[in-house]
Amino acid sequence: MKAVSRRSFLAASAVAAASPARGATKPAPPPLVDVAIIGAGAAGIAAARAFVAAKRSYALLEANDHMGGRCVTDTQTFGVAYDRGAHWIHMPEINPVAKLAAKGGVDIYPAPPGQRVRIGQRNAREGEMEDFFAALVRSTHAIGEAARGRNDVACAQVLPADLGDWRPEIEFMLGPFGCAKALADISAMDFAKSAERDRDAFCRQGFGTLLAKLAEGLNVQLATPVRRIEISRRGIEVQTRKGSLRARTVIVTVSTGVLAAGAITFDPELPRRHSEAITRLPLGNYEHIALELPGNPLGLQTDDLVFEKATSQKTAALLANLSGTSLCFVDVAGPFGASLAKAGADDMVAFAREWLTSLFGAEAPRRLKRTAATNWAHDPFARGSFSAALPGGQWARKALEEPVRERLFFAGEAVHETLWGTVGGAWESGTRAAQAAIKHLRQE
Repeated sequence: MKAVSRRSFLAASAVAAASPARGATKPAPPPLVDVAIIGAGAAGIAAARAFVAAKRSYALLEANDHMGGRCVTDTQTFGVAYDRGAHWIHMPEINPVAKLAAKGGVDIYPAPPGQRVRIGQRNAREGEMEDFFAALVRSTHAIGEAARGRNDVACAQVLPADLGDWRPEIEFMLGPFGCAKALADISAMDFAKSAERDRDAFCRQGFGTLLAKLAEGLNVQLATPVRRIEISRRGIEVQTRKGSLRARTVIVTVSTGVLAAGAITFDPELPRRHSEAITRLPLGNYEHIALELPGNPLGLQTDDLVFEKATSQKTAALLANLSGTSLCFVDVAGPFGASLAKAGADDMVAFAREWLTSLFGAEAPRRLKRTAATNWAHDPFARGSFSAALPGGQWARKALEEPVRERLFFAGEAVHETLWGTVGGAWESGTRAAQAAIKHLRQE
């Protein structure tokens, strides 16, 4: 009899353990779908709807315990609609989400035009507002002219030198308020390419409520974060915390912040062009400090937008009496917003109190009731608010539109060249990615 060594015995034992016992049933392979859609925000919802319309199978996987991504409405905290993320519906006459609002049974109404500017505890006078708007127009024009050049420079580099004491406010409005970043970190080409957003609307029931209504009927797997995506000749395997599934194509709609953090691994690794594009589109910081101020102590109209003539980066924007309620937003953004959010909700509310006191006097903040503050930068499934390309990085949006191995597609607000930073842009991107994936499936 041949002697059995310890090594051969262990090897034989391993083979036996890996082989099914006689009569045992082999485990069923993971289910196969036409597309796995990663992320159930605006882009993911739009992509899923397109696959339903095409009568194709899909799996919609969402890491969070709710749909909507960075567009979600909370009705519990204040008893009224409180948009924790996106709130402004830009360009409602062409916005694909706004166009679908009638079917969602919600009320979309136009935002009031213009804004107020406070200088100390008074409104800016007519002549002062003319100076402000002239400085704003000259600044946007200078960025647009710079974008015509061969080199993609930072917006901050090309601002007019003679903005005087309006400079801090211009920098806040064009940078943190408009793009969630300081102008030094924003590509002039990206800024110039963004579509005009000079007409806006609001949803009385909340923007997130509208998005949720558009997702009704979709089959979504919540609390199912994707860990790994493997692409081979046999197809695609998507590994989640709850198991695996197989797909013919995959659409990834998670934020560039999540992708850059390596929360999802790809096998094989993404092409260098795509991985570099992700790093060129980091998310900025934009947070709501929500304040309940019953009785309208600020004396403002419904949805009044108020800025101050800032003297430093420590400034904010006020959106008062949201949709006729007693809820107000003090919005902080950019580097200052990020540092304030890192300090925590108590510090954010303390800043809002101080800031309102400096503009409206001490009486108004005394009527403050319930408060809340967002912190998107530290949300593990967002890792920021919305994207703005770094200087030299505008090319990255187009790069992310390109499919990987004809089976992997990216979508989301960061994958739209003109509507980046908007729910409408994310929706269009998701629809576009779905159409490309369906076309590929038809050609197989």
